[in-house]
Amino acid sequence: MTDSAGSGRDAEAVSRFVESFAAQLVEAGMPRMPARVFAALLASDEGSLTSAELGDQLQISPAAVSGAVRYLAQTHMVSREREPGSRRERYRVHGEQWYEALANREAVLKRWEGALREGVSSLGPTTPAGRRLSETLAFFEFLEGEVEAMMARWREHREKTFGPE
Repeated sequence: MTDSAGSGRDAEAVSRFVESFAAQLVEAGMPRMPARVFAALLASDEGSLTSAELGDQLQISPAAVSGAVRYLAQTHMVSREREPGSRRERYRVHGEQWYEALANREAVLKRWEGALREGVSSLGPTTPAGRRLSETLAFFEFLEGEVEAMMARWREHREKTFGPE
């Protein structure tokens, strides 16, 4: 069975991939419906689909698509685009979606670091709890530096492997 778009791809194989990859994302902590929508977008040749296309492909309601896209947009994993001359929106994944997702997580880490600093100050740095919070804070600060360096190496590797954007 091949898809109706004429790409020659096996629609059942695509569906199996989407569900399998979505299951991996769910296991890593992503909600189920956003995971399925993200996997479907990632597997589409254009990297974008409309709400109706997502609903048809995944056999889900427009409300389910809307909720999933809202989550994915908030986590910077997809963007919304208007189709020229239409009221329909397309939802798109970009080559930098993993970078954007990590960058968004970095903002969360910064907020956690601020809260941990306040906790260390409130509890006292020499108390057992204060030392535990200090170590957690140091871990997040270390992680933040490592992610920055890793993403710089990734951009360099990506350009060597796939060429300039």
